[in-house]
Amino acid sequence: MLAASLALRRILSTAALLAIAVWLGGLVALGAVAAPVVFATVSFPSSADAMSIVFRRFDSVAMTCAAIVLATEAVRPVAGLAFERLAHVRAAGSLLAAVAAVFEGIKISPRIAALHAAGAIRWIDEPGRELAHLHDVAEWCGKIELVLLAVVVALHAVALSSPIKSRSRL
Repeated sequence: MLAASLALRRILSTAALLAIAVWLGGLVALGAVAAPVVFATVSFPSSADAMSIVFRRFDSVAMTCAAIVLATEAVRPVAGLAFERLAHVRAAGSLLAAVAAVFEGIKISPRIAALHAAGAIRWIDEPGRELAHLHDVAEWCGKIELVLLAVVVALHAVALSSPIKSRSRL
């Protein structure tokens, strides 16, 4: 039983960590590399059009990764794995990061894309002010996801290096 619990814990953490790697790597690659380069080298409105498409596609990837991470957390108590205090913190961090990704994917990015499509330019008129505000919100969502996912990775590392406990000892 202990060996099976250890194996399941490792499988679940591996699945979660792989999903987080894709999600976190995408956030960094797009936010710190692709977006600044595209906006600096491609003329407007082509740059905004291109990045709107890229971010919308990445939103789907991020939300899928978030679902995988949350599923791995949900399986743990159902499978009878011990769910100690740090596991609760890890699950809460995963949930908050997922909420930020979904909020960005279903509310923020579609509105940014719609404003771009309508010809809005940051800080020009009311649509431009809304666009600037939404860009700020999107950046904050990404930063929040980054921090939370880094904490979740660290908590997975701690959990994997800790001895396994049975549920009866908790």
